[in-house]
Amino acid sequence: MEWRDQGILLSVRGHGESSAIIEVFTKTHGRHAGVVRGGQSRKMTPTLQPGAQLDLAWRARLEDHLGIFQVELLHSRNALVMGNRQALSGLNAVTSMVVTFLPEREAYQALYTASEHLLDLLDDQVVWPLAYLKWELALLDVLGFGLDLTACAVTGQTQDLAYISPKSGRAVSRSGAGEWADRLFPFVPLLSGAEEFVFDDLVTAFKITGYFLENHVVKGLGLKTFPAARGRFIDGLSKKA
Repeated sequence: MEWRDQGILLSVRGHGESSAIIEVFTKTHGRHAGVVRGGQSRKMTPTLQPGAQLDLAWRARLEDHLGIFQVELLHSRNALVMGNRQALSGLNAVTSMVVTFLPEREAYQALYTASEHLLDLLDDQVVWPLAYLKWELALLDVLGFGLDLTACAVTGQTQDLAYISPKSGRAVSRSGAGEWADRLFPFVPLLSGAEEFVFDDLVTAFKITGYFLENHVVKGLGLKTFPAARGRFIDGLSKKA
């Protein structure tokens, strides 16, 4: 069994005396792990850095085996995060979210492309937080827990949308909320595609996506943990402001 693809390096861990097991997010083969022989060597260490864009050749005797990777560096993102704590925190958030939430060996080509574009923006910390928010919304969508903010879940109207239901992820109008308004999230235009915002809007939007990730995705997929790197990134963003 063998294939060739491009991918983003998610994680690296030692294997034996000199090899390494890497996990990558590939365009057509999804999240995939394999062994790199000599992966702990001085020659390979600069290549095997999380966030790196790799050309990958994978082979194994059987499809369900761990298999062996041959890797070639296409694009290093070390320079984008070197000396930039917030950029490194953002990179760690993305890689940990992919590792935690995406099932192994299932292709998500649109999300892969979005992830690649997102990581290329790491050195622009002005635009990156909003780009990351859009990526989280895309992640929720591909996992089957996307928000639907096009119309009120109660009345069907598209005007005066003021809330978001924490249960359904759908928008709720002011008139549709009634006495339940204090149990709903505020409607944040950022979550439905708005580009202009103040920082407080971004903080609120991240609280909402974080809620759905923790209370819908984690529970819905039967997971036990939520990636701590995501929380550190959001906390760092708030402190920076």
